[in-house]
Amino acid sequence: MSPRQPGRQIFRSLLQMANQKSRRITAERWLIGRSRSARWWIAASVGVGTCNGILLILQAYLISSVIHGTYMDHLPRVNFTLHFLILAAAIIVRAILTWARQVSGFNAGAAVRQEVRQTLATHIMSLGPVRTGAHPSGALAVAAMEQVEALQDFFSLYLPQLLLVAMVPATILAVVFPFSWAAASLLLFTAPLIPLFMVLVGMGAESVSQRHFQALSRLSGHFLDILHGLPTLKIFGRSRAETGNIEKTSREYRQRTMGVLRIAFLSSAVLEFFSAMAIALVAVYLGLRFLGYIEFGSYGLPLTLSAGLFILLLAPDFYQPFRDLGAYYHARAHAAGAAEEIMNILSMEKPSGESTASKPAPDRFSLITLRRIDLGFDNGNRPVFNGLNLDIRRNEHVALVGESGGGKTTLLHLLLKFVYPQNGVVLLDDMNLNHIDADSWRRDLGWMSQSPFLFHGTIRENIQLADPSATDRQIETAARQAHVMDFCDRWQHGLDTHMAERGVGLSRGQAQRVALARVFLKNAPILLLDEPTAALDNDTAALILGALKQFAKDRTMIMVSHRLSKITAIDRVLVLAEGRVAEEGSFEQLMAVNGRFHRLYHRQQELERL
Repeated sequence: MSPRQPGRQIFRSLLQMANQKSRRITAERWLIGRSRSARWWIAASVGVGTCNGILLILQAYLISSVIHGTYMDHLPRVNFTLHFLILAAAIIVRAILTWARQVSGFNAGAAVRQEVRQTLATHIMSLGPVRTGAHPSGALAVAAMEQVEALQDFFSLYLPQLLLVAMVPATILAVVFPFSWAAASLLLFTAPLIPLFMVLVGMGAESVSQRHFQALSRLSGHFLDILHGLPTLKIFGRSRAETGNIEKTSREYRQRTMGVLRIAFLSSAVLEFFSAMAIALVAVYLGLRFLGYIEFGSYGLPLTLSAGLFILLLAPDFYQPFRDLGAYYHARAHAAGAAEEIMNILSMEKPSGESTASKPAPDRFSLITLRRIDLGFDNGNRPVFNGLNLDIRRNEHVALVGESGGGKTTLLHLLLKFVYPQNGVVLLDDMNLNHIDADSWRRDLGWMSQSPFLFHGTIRENIQLADPSATDRQIETAARQAHVMDFCDRWQHGLDTHMAERGVGLSRGQAQRVALARVFLKNAPILLLDEPTAALDNDTAALILGALKQFAKDRTMIMVSHRLSKITAIDRVLVLAEGRVAEEGSFEQLMAVNGRFHRLYHRQQELERL
């Protein structure tokens, strides 16, 4: 090892610690900022906790008075009837206040969780399917569920307790000082020991919690991806190998979980030790004071048994808020780790290019124009379009063809405003598409992706997603147009047949037709279809294309297709290659030219014959 290597390692360690501290501070600020939505519930929790502390003081005073009067003054029990009644009332009221504090704390956490979950959902929706598709769906699901839930204890327990630490001990000190300034000083100067060691232990807990959440995110994402790809793994005989990977990831998660628990138990033991030592110091002082070995600490007045017992009863309650804060400190570390993961998702940049001054989509336009479009991914390292120019007339039927990776699906995503060009402009007549509100524009689009998603529920419910106000007759009409009824009529429950998530229970061709029925039900003026016949046999594909042609008679239709023999009736075919429109024309015109389309068609025919 060279002499410079230890120095570099130390420098990297210091830099890593500085980065961790910076991220921790940022996460804490973000968490405090979220408390605005729950400030009244937090204030209620602190107020109720303070009242509970005041009742604790009253309770200690009553107990010490009763013991002193009974054993020192030998007073009859009847003299303490009022004391016992007040003491019983204080216990009942404290129980009610404890319940009220738990309710207000829970509501504080629930308010924040609701706000954060809504913010996450809105942000993920604004990213669009292109950007979210680049991240494991399991990690996004964990962030929306597990990591948002991890914020609960921070706002319901830790944050109110952080404020109570300044309220209840200060009130007890104000009560103890008139009886004994020495006992009050002992309480005052031993109090910082608990927060000090709480911080020292908590610094390690926070980094462990962060790694714990990262491991959970990896495990969830990995497990969900394996579930989705299980048929493929079975086919290629890789299911056993992936079982080993899951076991390895689960073992790592278990080890990190035990690491978090180990630090939690250690910190609890440390806090209990120092609080017990501090209480013991107060007890030793009072014992020496009563035995006459110490004469100072009570303003020259004798310290009575009642006052000493009162102080000794208050000592554990003085340290209790610090001990509770220590117990809840892990909720802070847990929440900070979760906040970092949530912030990583919220920091994902939205598609750039949309104007803030969004306008509603125009009712009518005659031309969609793409001018000098440059678009790429990975900061331009994967260019897709390079100076693309294209005009699509109203009610025209256009087919996009070309080699895989030529930008056909990306062009549909561009029109859907899922992605935005780095250069160039998309126009609806003379209106820039970037200035049009995305939701308003998408209401005029009937969109079907390569792999349409079907949700758990009935076939009817999945079709009705396109128009929640649609009647049963309209749904059935759309289903017949898409030839969904060809198989539903044979089933006992018809359109009310249940299916699992992602259309499990249907063949891929059947799922494709259900998705196409959504497009028909929406009845939009512009249709964007990505391989609508990809999973259909030739006969069914011919039926669907015939239904599409009839349905799209007075609509603009842009369709991606790899089955070139099925687009003979399309008005215009666009061949995309090298980021531009390489060829365009009708099917007959392109077949008459020995160009890219001609070669693609004949290559596909040869493959089909094989």
